[in-house]
Amino acid sequence: MNRKIASALLIAAAAAASFGARADEADSSQYAVQFQGSRSRADVQAELTAYKQAGVNPWSISYNPLRSFKSTTSREQVVAAYIASRNEVAALNGEDSGSVHLAQARALQRSGTQLAGQPHSGQ
Repeated sequence: MNRKIASALLIAAAAAASFGARADEADSSQYAVQFQGSRSRADVQAELTAYKQAGVNPWSISYNPLRSFKSTTSREQVVAAYIASRNEVAALNGEDSGSVHLAQARALQRSGTQLAGQPHSGQ
């Protein structure tokens, strides 16, 4: 009988302790961020209507803004620019982070000389 009374008292004490430990609701005004939009609802709806009429949805996963892009540079020009700059890029990304390359470039600028094999910037 004493065990039944002891367990009942223990359950009652646990229930009383858990009642006081409940979490209160957060005050929503304390955590709310005040946001003031710069555009009206009508402006946003007009923009959405314009997108729908144009058949463009920039939020779609299939939206491709480069679909109608046309380059003004030819492939040969791009390849020539790459070849002209690859030695410099390789030197700047080397073990010494390009310090030797930069030192040589500064020395050439100060002397005003051009070594054979160095690209001419004037083209």
